[in-house]
Amino acid sequence: MRESLRAKAIAVCDKKISQKGDGVGLSFYAFFANKNDDPELLMEAATWWIQTHALDHFEKAVKVRAMIAGGQ
Repeated sequence: MRESLRAKAIAVCDKKISQKGDGVGLSFYAFFANKNDDPELLMEAATWWIQTHALDHFEKAVKVRAMIAGGQ
């Protein structure tokens, strides 16, 4: 995962956690606007989420943040 996506994903996770607590879930779509303005980046996130780590559609933000921060 490229560094810019990694930083954005961590920021989104941090924001969701601060707003809704440790139990909040999210999908990789949370890292993007409601329009598909960067399909290559969206596919990179989808590949990381679905193919590389076989995550469920919704996962706990704290889990995703830890995985990304840990370099997975």
